[in-house]
Amino acid sequence: MPPYDAGRRLARQAARLDGAARSPLPALLALTDPERTPDLPGLARALPPGSALIYRHFGAPDRFTIAADLARVAQARELVFLVSADAELARACGADGQHFPETRLDEARHARRRGDPGLFTAACHSRKALERAARAGIDAVLLSPILPSRSPSAVRPLGLMRAAALVRTSTLPVYALGGINAQSGRRLGGFGFSGMAAVDGLTG
Repeated sequence: MPPYDAGRRLARQAARLDGAARSPLPALLALTDPERTPDLPGLARALPPGSALIYRHFGAPDRFTIAADLARVAQARELVFLVSADAELARACGADGQHFPETRLDEARHARRRGDPGLFTAACHSRKALERAARAGIDAVLLSPILPSRSPSAVRPLGLMRAAALVRTSTLPVYALGGINAQSGRRLGGFGFSGMAAVDGLTG
């Protein structure tokens, strides 16, 4: 299993970003992935206190058990815990909020209107998506992919200059996602990002 030992360094880098103070969420967001972060409790235990963990369950049949376990670790580690676009699961495990893929921003808007509690984050890949996220009541967005990524769903990376232009137009805090690790994280200062979001980058 991966050691997930890069979280502390990433958290320190993320906290120094120029936009970190404008976000209601921690500067470091860790995302789970069935293939790339197989030891989910190990990942949660390795994150520095004050970080956030986003559980992307992809409809796993045991997601309620896993989410409950992760919520307990998150509480003990003082982590902000979000689950992916599942109000029932969020309520069942006492999550701090939900994370929505770009394709499910309409669900986020409906969830806000019906009064779902907690913090909402969303993945965005374009200016139009950033605008939709703001209208949907999202608290912070994960803009991706910033840099080349191993994610099977990753498209052509935006690059830092194009990403920075999108950050400047956004009314929401923007987190950099895609190719983020301790090395690339050093390049993110001065672009307006509110934090970093990582998957592979947590393994060192």
